[in-house]
Amino acid sequence: MGNADHHHQSATRSHEAAEGTGAGPGHTKTGAGPDHAHAHAHGTGEAGETAMAELLDLDAEVLFSYLSEVTAWVHDLAAGGPHQRILDLGSGTGAGAVALAQRFEGAEVIAVDKSAYLLARLREKIRDLGVADRVRTVEADLDAAWPVFGPVDLAWASSSLHHMADPDRALGEIFATVRPGGLLVAAEIDSFPRFLADADHGSSGLEARCHDVMAGIRAEEVPHMGSDWGALLSKAGFTIEAERTFDIVLTPPLPTATGRYAQASLRRIRSGLDDRLSTADLAALDTLISGDGPDGVLRRDDLTVRAEKTVWAARRP
Repeated sequence: MGNADHHHQSATRSHEAAEGTGAGPGHTKTGAGPDHAHAHAHGTGEAGETAMAELLDLDAEVLFSYLSEVTAWVHDLAAGGPHQRILDLGSGTGAGAVALAQRFEGAEVIAVDKSAYLLARLREKIRDLGVADRVRTVEADLDAAWPVFGPVDLAWASSSLHHMADPDRALGEIFATVRPGGLLVAAEIDSFPRFLADADHGSSGLEARCHDVMAGIRAEEVPHMGSDWGALLSKAGFTIEAERTFDIVLTPPLPTATGRYAQASLRRIRSGLDDRLSTADLAALDTLISGDGPDGVLRRDDLTVRAEKTVWAARRP
């Protein structure tokens, strides 16, 4: 994981926004990393949560350099002000919470999620990494009553806002929680990550067709994906300080976990594609995600990882 920075190519496009205005067109996300959005797509019960946790951890490992880059950017934006209390909304297994605790030395990080299982995995992680004294977990469904967190200096919402039943209400709660002068950092992504070449297994565009179907499913099941987050942040009272797009392109040699990450991601997609793709496409996808087959992603040396994340930094006046 530590060498991921050598393979991560990130072209960024930054846009400074006039005070009180939106930050341009909205940007969607349900994966790529999956962050927590990936997690809620499919799968229930213990098996579903176990698969979810594995995917979130693999995402954090493979996209380590993105997380390092974005938290360094946030650290620069927060310079000059206090950053002793940080709130991670939709923390999953804790990639963001850990990265923020490591980036902001001495800060207390409050990791919030509605999954007791994912929070248990997070607590194991912070013990192993030596930051357990500065990261605490809160189990809460943020579509219900919000816990009283007290004022925070920085709120972090990575791929979680579009899962809120009422994003306007959620942003209002966040605004009330962030101290005057504090920051909300919101990250969203347009789709699951992509791993394959355009032509694969004699079925040109297989991955693109999978993504097209998933886009239709997301439009039905996650109606707030694709929202104009800049406008919604401004509506809630925040001032958009910056918007930055991270173009993530990883090419060989890749982090060791990339094959497992591709397999877990494609298996997540596969669980929603029955009766939505042709028999040939489903068979080709099953070959790709096979456990140890010679044509499965675990044994391929031609994978890439391609994703795009848009991150808004919004300050409470």
